[in-house]
Amino acid sequence: MAQETNQRCPVVTEGLTKEYRTGRNRILALNDVSLAIRSGEFVTVMGASGSGKSTLLHLLAGLTDPTGGRVKINSVDLFGLSDAARTRFRLENIGVIFQAFNLIPTLTAEENILLPSLIGGGKKVPAVWRDELLELLEMKERRYHRPDSLSGGEQQRVAIGRALSMNPALILADEPTGNLDSGNSERLCKLLRELCDKQQRTIAVVTHEKSVADWGDRVVVLKDGCVSI
Repeated sequence: MAQETNQRCPVVTEGLTKEYRTGRNRILALNDVSLAIRSGEFVTVMGASGSGKSTLLHLLAGLTDPTGGRVKINSVDLFGLSDAARTRFRLENIGVIFQAFNLIPTLTAEENILLPSLIGGGKKVPAVWRDELLELLEMKERRYHRPDSLSGGEQQRVAIGRALSMNPALILADEPTGNLDSGNSERLCKLLRELCDKQQRTIAVVTHEKSVADWGDRVVVLKDGCVSI
């Protein structure tokens, strides 16, 4: 690859808790979760609906604040940073792949991939890395197409490209195969596996599918907001 991967990115949570309140009701979505993910490890997070899987991923990405506990990425306490500093850290160190793709409909595939570099005056994506990404994702011939003219699998590849565009060491994916057929699901898992093996990316994937979990190095099971041993 044209760019060297950012500093390796061990992930540590300490006593991580997330509580929601609806009126007088208290919902404990995540309860005292302590977890470590090694550099270059591919971890899958499984559990029933409501077990806290997506909540954990959103906390690892710094997209929502915890009620208690800490998240450390590269020894940086995410929630010890200001909102602006956390956003900057996430842009430069963490790539997030959403189930719903969240592509901008008026932008081309290439523009959607490059979007993180345009947010908040972020660093520019070198042309060589842009072209390598399009080649890796097999999107060179579709680079100027907007989302409404792309298949579901192509839209997912664009979402992956966006997550990789800032060359992050950590990739987080929330049910990334949820909107894909079996063929595209396998292709996505193979790509994530290759990113882990060949580029030493650290990857955490939330899924309810055993066929997806089987691609990882380790499965973390959540039950009622706790890590199930």
